[in-house]
Amino acid sequence: MAIRPKEGSRAPDFSMDSTQGPIKLGDFKGRMLVLYFYPKDDTPGCTTEAKDFTSLAGEFAKAGAAVVGVSRDSMARHEKFAGKHDLDLILASDEDGTVCEAFGVWVEKQNYGRTYMGIERSTFLIGPDKRVIRIWPKVRVKGHAEEVLSAVRSGA
Repeated sequence: MAIRPKEGSRAPDFSMDSTQGPIKLGDFKGRMLVLYFYPKDDTPGCTTEAKDFTSLAGEFAKAGAAVVGVSRDSMARHEKFAGKHDLDLILASDEDGTVCEAFGVWVEKQNYGRTYMGIERSTFLIGPDKRVIRIWPKVRVKGHAEEVLSAVRSGA
């Protein structure tokens, strides 16, 4: 199991297909990147989180940050999810899990006594220099997008 990068360390490089075409870490050079990992498209918590980030998309852009949501869902599912909820953010597909592993969010989870592997809802704020500025592990959705925007505006 991969180790989560630490605040201040260089963010792991990545390359994924997304709703905006292929993306990689280098595409965001010179601006901040909010990289948020979520378990599954079109589930209640994930839908709320994506809608919250979408409602603040203009504010993130004004503050100089791009927002990218990552799950292991296919591009077809991402396109359907984005269209259904009118999402204005980049959704990236990490079907093979390499990016989730690199960021240490592919973890053992438990639900109703069942143990399984899944994505721990987590957000990484990556600076213009590709260093991790801040990490939010085990995210609670309510108020999260606003908290991240506040961090972007303050540079931390």
